[in-house]
Amino acid sequence: MMKIGNALAPALTVSLLALGLAACSKEPAKPTAEETATMLPEPAPGATAPSSGAGSASSEPAAVPSAIPAALQGRWGLVDADCTSTRGDAKGLLTVDADTLKFYESVAKLGTIKSGSATALEGEFAFTGEGQSWNLDVALRSPDGGKTLVRKDTGPDAMPGTLTYAKCP
Repeated sequence: MMKIGNALAPALTVSLLALGLAACSKEPAKPTAEETATMLPEPAPGATAPSSGAGSASSEPAAVPSAIPAALQGRWGLVDADCTSTRGDAKGLLTVDADTLKFYESVAKLGTIKSGSATALEGEFAFTGEGQSWNLDVALRSPDGGKTLVRKDTGPDAMPGTLTYAKCP
């Protein structure tokens, strides 16, 4: 054992005390997810173990629909007369089914679905009408549970802005 001189003893004591206080003042490290999982109590027989969040339904991505969701299907009008016209002049009428958008003078067939939910869909559509063909990405959504339909087209031939339709009675 090394003998410390009288002159160094007070300095060493102060240094050790300062180190000790500094170590005590730090917040304890938070446990990792693995450590937390091992600290959870064992579930009672027949009970379901609590989830740590890994692999739970909320952390998995939502499934992409395979068709236009039912909430977006039906007859939609830009103005009230689009829903009630009997003369065939409803230029703002849009009829939506599982894979088709039908307009006044054109039809769009659903191709690749990019994303979607029960009340929204983004996908590629192949349009035909008046002897021409073109492709557009179309986003459809119903922000209010099926009362209105909001449509946004993107692509070289897309109309700027969004269109808001009301559900036909």
